[in-house]
Amino acid sequence: MSTAFTPLQIGPLKLRNRFIKSATNEGMAKGGVPSKALVEHHRRMAAGGAAMTTVAYCAISADGRTFDDQVTLDEPSLKHLRALTDAVHREGGAACAQITHGGCFTFVKQSAGRPISASGGFNPPGSISGQFFKRAMTEADLESVAEEFVQAALRAERAGFDAVEIHMGHGYLLSQFISPSYNKRKDQWGGKTAAERVRYPARVLRRVLDAVGDRLAVTCKICVTEGFKGGATAEDAVQVAQALEREGAHLLVLSGGMNVESPWAIFGSNMPKAATDVIDNPVVRLATRLMKLWEPKVPFHELYLREHSLKVRAAVQMPLAYLGGAKSMSGVRQVLGEGFDAVVMGRALIHEPNLVNQFRDGTATVSGCTACNECVVSMYTPGGTRCVLHPPSDVKLNQTPAAA
Repeated sequence: MSTAFTPLQIGPLKLRNRFIKSATNEGMAKGGVPSKALVEHHRRMAAGGAAMTTVAYCAISADGRTFDDQVTLDEPSLKHLRALTDAVHREGGAACAQITHGGCFTFVKQSAGRPISASGGFNPPGSISGQFFKRAMTEADLESVAEEFVQAALRAERAGFDAVEIHMGHGYLLSQFISPSYNKRKDQWGGKTAAERVRYPARVLRRVLDAVGDRLAVTCKICVTEGFKGGATAEDAVQVAQALEREGAHLLVLSGGMNVESPWAIFGSNMPKAATDVIDNPVVRLATRLMKLWEPKVPFHELYLREHSLKVRAAVQMPLAYLGGAKSMSGVRQVLGEGFDAVVMGRALIHEPNLVNQFRDGTATVSGCTACNECVVSMYTPGGTRCVLHPPSDVKLNQTPAAA
């Protein structure tokens, strides 16, 4: 209990405790404009006791988006994001911007034609949106995208963020380099081992660290397992973590699963069939229904990524944050006692943003979240992400620009 509420130093940033709100797509940037609902969502996380809250999927460029209604870290977004970080800071919390590029996992038409990826060829993630083929990144692409990550981090700093999380998991672009199922390159950016395939993501990390690492915490989210046959394993994750540790990452957030091949591995349980009915976007609704045809039956249990994550913990000395179904104070104590430095929570805090304070005060020992996963698809509704056990979100708030 005492460890959970002690400060944690990650790079130049000191967190007030060991609880971090994970990046969970909010659906609160309609037309790409951060809304007042997004500000309130993250303000409540800080007011509820979380040391740091992570704004999900801040695309590094317009082509880096997976959907139209996502934040892009460009100049017009900064005043809206500043309203968010100011609100979080007033509650005593820190704010982190998750910076990423979707690569070939995108439903956005690309300015240069085919979406980019580690390797070219048929593009299963894009087949639903008519982007049937992807192209392998050239050296010029690799350089320009790395610079886009740097510029996004610099804009995040100007918007008042205390940290950036470079997303290297879940099937987005940097994950496509790490994954053996995506990366078939024969040059220096490919290879048979994860230690070889992580070279480009590590290069991006190095560039971001050089740009902002003395002022912002620079963290990375990785997969401890991709959760499907032919995907990266915990042994691969060990090699990835060791490479990122050598490069100087301040913290790794350990997640799992892939958006297309194994979404159940991300959440540790299945998406309810009825949940697809609330998705307004017809393309996403169809894709979600198709995925349910091949998903295995996965019952939720607390700390579902623990065994994979422990392999990474044993292999590196750097700070690690456990993510994967922590929902009780006993679960928090367990992973902190096993050497993890922080606990990252998503659904439990969406259900009850004040949960960390309740844990601290002893008024709750377990979250009331049922892991129904309906909050996951609620991002596609007009009000954005919410717990379905609570009243509907304020749609008007989600239609009002944050800085208005």
